[in-house]
Amino acid sequence: MARQPAKTLWYDRPRYVHLEFCVEDSTDVKVVIDDHRLVFSCKNADGVEFYNEINLYARVNSKDSREKRSDRSITCFMRKWKEKVAWPRITKENIKPAWLSVDFDNWRDWEGDEEVERAMVEQYAEVNAGEGDRKSPPTNYG
Repeated sequence: MARQPAKTLWYDRPRYVHLEFCVEDSTDVKVVIDDHRLVFSCKNADGVEFYNEINLYARVNSKDSREKRSDRSITCFMRKWKEKVAWPRITKENIKPAWLSVDFDNWRDWEGDEEVERAMVEQYAEVNAGEGDRKSPPTNYG
């Protein structure tokens, strides 16, 4: 069976860019975050293989980026290299793949948002503490 891209939602915050790969009951999850690229792969309960590769709009700090797996999805928090700079899109190329969408439920104005963002990332870190939380290596701006 050929691999396919996972439905992916993204949203922008002052310090982080968030990506959610919507795959229920995922196994063999692999997330590699480099300075300018993210590679995601996994399988679902039916054995379908998912693979997404994204050349990022701007550089991220891969050492301060992480992911969290839940029963319904895998969420990635990528720390921006240049904080408080809005990303108009997640991809370097000005092309929107069919599997990629803006997460309008989480998209909002940044004003006063830094404390909310910090609390959300810390909450995910606490949840992951017992699950072998993994950090990714840094990335470069391209």
